[in-house]
Amino acid sequence: MKTTTVEFIMAGRRQRRRRGILVTGLLALISCLLCCAMLLLGSTIYPVKDVVRALAGEQIKGVSFAVHTLRLPRMLAGVFAGFAFGLAGNTFQTMLRNPLANPNVIGITSGSSAAAVFCILILHTSDAVVSAASVIAGLATVIIIYLLSRGTSFSVGRLILVGIGVQAMLSAVISYLLLVGAQQDIPAALRWLSGSLNGVQMHELPSLVITVLVLAPIVIVLGKHLSILELGEQSAASLGVHTDKTRIALIFSSVCMIALATAATGPIAFVAFLSGPIAKRLVGAGFSSVIPAGLVGVNLVLAADLFGQFAFETRFPVGIITGILGAPYLIFLLIRMNRKGDL
Repeated sequence: MKTTTVEFIMAGRRQRRRRGILVTGLLALISCLLCCAMLLLGSTIYPVKDVVRALAGEQIKGVSFAVHTLRLPRMLAGVFAGFAFGLAGNTFQTMLRNPLANPNVIGITSGSSAAAVFCILILHTSDAVVSAASVIAGLATVIIIYLLSRGTSFSVGRLILVGIGVQAMLSAVISYLLLVGAQQDIPAALRWLSGSLNGVQMHELPSLVITVLVLAPIVIVLGKHLSILELGEQSAASLGVHTDKTRIALIFSSVCMIALATAATGPIAFVAFLSGPIAKRLVGAGFSSVIPAGLVGVNLVLAADLFGQFAFETRFPVGIITGILGAPYLIFLLIRMNRKGDL
């Protein structure tokens, strides 16, 4: 009987693992297909062989310019920013044990955006300075929110409420900057607020790409501790997890990725908010949702960008499409949490 029970448990574990690997593989395949669509589709649809030749370095009239200058930077920005938003959003939601605890809702992206808009409109700095200011402001926003939410003891609910208040204040700051900024600088600043892949240049991407390639493995490796942190501080410590060091490493890595993704594409709405819940539903219990959440983020950004480009007569930025998708889910989540008494 004992052997049968153990075998039953192990069989269930293998089944969950197979499901998780299958879902992760399918998400990766969809991401590859969307990347191909980003390179092939546009005002002119080029043959696959011409796009491949252009990517290989061959100069083809019209194709080389469109691929290297317009489509490839747009696709890479969508991939790395989407992965960063999805990974970071899932990390915050899991670590803080609340689906509302994501960078968009608690004001982290607003802090990065406010710093970027200030640098663009007031200081007129270079892209490198904008990226650095965005990272610093994102980290500073996290520290401020954490200190204000501590009180006598740490509370996730208090952190979310403080984050919403900080986000409202930063949104007011951004509105003020748009009012006092020079008229010719307003379009560049509005790009940060809407979240768009339009006009992304290849020279703007190295910092984002390097940051994601360096910090994403840290989040993935520490991701095995996320489910343990969900059990609570004392339970995680009793199981051998260095809670403070793990939480600091996860928060620092996530905030840096979010800040640089925001610096490259603007705060693409609700990608960080939707990726984690979608990934967890797809892979099910018993399998890490860290990598799937990043892939869901990539798919959301690329699919929303393609939809915004070709589904309507007017082209819409990716942030508008993801905002349309995310707003109803946020309302649904608030209603469900209110019924459960979690709010």
